[in-house]
Amino acid sequence: METTTALKHITLDRIHHALGAKMVPFAGFSMPVQYTGVNDEHLAVRNAVGVFDVSHMGEFLVRGPQALDLIQKVCSNDASKLGIGKVQYTCLPNETGGIVDDLLVYNMQQGNDHHYVLVVNAGNIQKDWDWINKHNTFDAQLENISDKMSLLAVQGPKAVDTLKGLFAEDIAAMPYYTATYAEMKGVGLVLLSATGYTGAGGFEIYVPNVLAEKTWNAVMEAGKPFGIKPAGLASRDTLRLEMGFCLYGNDIDDTTSPLEAGLGWITKFTKDFTNSAALKAEKEAGLKNKLVGFELLERGIPRHGCTVVDAEGNVIGRVTSGTMSPSLQKPIGLAYVPKDLSAPGTELRIDVRGKVLKAVVVKTPFYTAG
Repeated sequence: METTTALKHITLDRIHHALGAKMVPFAGFSMPVQYTGVNDEHLAVRNAVGVFDVSHMGEFLVRGPQALDLIQKVCSNDASKLGIGKVQYTCLPNETGGIVDDLLVYNMQQGNDHHYVLVVNAGNIQKDWDWINKHNTFDAQLENISDKMSLLAVQGPKAVDTLKGLFAEDIAAMPYYTATYAEMKGVGLVLLSATGYTGAGGFEIYVPNVLAEKTWNAVMEAGKPFGIKPAGLASRDTLRLEMGFCLYGNDIDDTTSPLEAGLGWITKFTKDFTNSAALKAEKEAGLKNKLVGFELLERGIPRHGCTVVDAEGNVIGRVTSGTMSPSLQKPIGLAYVPKDLSAPGTELRIDVRGKVLKAVVVKTPFYTAG
């Protein structure tokens, strides 16, 4: 008999239903995919401000004398460069050339408590937890706080105006990829970071579940003068794709090389980490394939799973993400192609539902205005 795992519900589930959100299963959670429509929410974030409930994401705390040693071992980026209050994008390489997950590492201090916060993808929480623990031969203590935390992403050019009245700190002065523990008016202590997955600027607010509703209400109230809208996973996906940001499970996974995925900039061979010798050898031998951005030159919408074909129709690559860009009104996508077809301006052929359409390789990000 087939068993189905019950979907987890995020703390603000009731609020999303009340707002008329379309809820869908995603990474084991019931999540709001859209409220008023993908394009409407996308453009609200690009032009003003939107708020995403991304409480399905996972958070691990790492403490102890060798916390940094453990992070250095499992992560590709060099976390020794992280000062207190700094954030770093990195990935967990596996032992076979692929990626366990991509994640953020926060180096934080609260009173006498120095710790790292690792923020991982919802669908990989258990996998990442097991992987990091397997490699923990260090004096480092791990704590999985994923089920206790909620996360709101306030994104867009009006995000600073929305939030600045809720904090005593000058949040407008926070550099990109920094974080601080701060008192939020009417809420309490939160972890505030100048990060996001939209390319529109903004902040992410981590709070214990008990403070989630207060946080949501405070943000929505403060954003009213700026036209704030709740935004769902669908517009989060179109926003990140316009920036050329990788999505785990689409553009990167257990089988994709971080180097071929364009993540060489977070793969630092100045230290040893899981599979670093093999990845270094791969780099020195020259990459076979590359993840590139492309625009379709003909009518159609590319989707994950479409193939890139040569003149004879042989499959030579694959589309990992694709959409009709709400900002640019063009069909765009990401695809792995042979390295000799990866230069901007190179023509490609993409099979979209049985029709072979012309495309051209373009530089990412696709969207650069603002």
